[in-house]
Amino acid sequence: MSREAWVSPGNILRHELLGLPTTVTGSTDPALVNTSGLVVDETKNMLHILSGKRVKKIPKSNARFTFTLNDGTLVEVDGDKLVGRPEDRVRGRRRRW
Repeated sequence: MSREAWVSPGNILRHELLGLPTTVTGSTDPALVNTSGLVVDETKNMLHILSGKRVKKIPKSNARFTFTLNDGTLVEVDGDKLVGRPEDRVRGRRRRW
């Protein structure tokens, strides 16, 4: 079983997003809505999506993403919940207020 197969709607916030197909379904910047492609990089505040032959940098905050899992399941995630260093999110080091 591949690592990607372990991604589920219940654990997507604590999982690696690289390689997942995604679509921006909402954003405060209307030009970003409906941008789709593969996640090729992730930083604290941005997702880098390969769309066609270009890599587009999408701010996580104020955006909504729909990820397609390997089994075809669509999972909608509020980008504000993804803000933070990816390595901390994967390890489960989330600040709790």
